[in-house]
Amino acid sequence: MRFEGSFLAVKPDDRLECGICWWVYDPAQGDDVRGIPPGTSFAALPDDWCCPGCDAPRHKFMVLGA
Repeated sequence: MRFEGSFLAVKPDDRLECGICWWVYDPAQGDDVRGIPPGTSFAALPDDWCCPGCDAPRHKFMVLGA
């Protein structure tokens, strides 16, 4: 899968930010809007998952810096 930050090595605990609305996916939090439990890495999200803030597809997400 390719996404905005795909040039970086994405680790299971990396947080990613939507490039459209700036909503942040944090694996430690999961996504209660879409029923994703805490501890789910970005790579493990379902193929049909999209941003709960604006419905942007996964490829619009960018890895946040440390």
